[in-house]
Amino acid sequence: MTTFKLGRWLLVALAIVGLAFAAPVVSAHSNDTAADDPPYDGTVADWTAWMEAHMTQHMGSGSVEWMESHMGVTVDEMARDMADDRHNGGMYGRGHC
Repeated sequence: MTTFKLGRWLLVALAIVGLAFAAPVVSAHSNDTAADDPPYDGTVADWTAWMEAHMTQHMGSGSVEWMESHMGVTVDEMARDMADDRHNGGMYGRGHC
């Protein structure tokens, strides 16, 4: 009977150690920094650099060219709209509800 109780305590101790190890790992789900944030008050050059870096980082090399060929707009044109604060119209000019 003593062995059975000792086994339970060992199982409880292992579960607590496992939870203590898993909690920081689960909560650290993102390593984005403030530098990864869009340049909300940035210039055209700031927006262009951020968009190109963001697309390359998340979608791989060639993503900028692919997007430009499929969307019919260049990154520079989008950057001008973002820098001019004309980005509230929604996709294809539809406004937000």
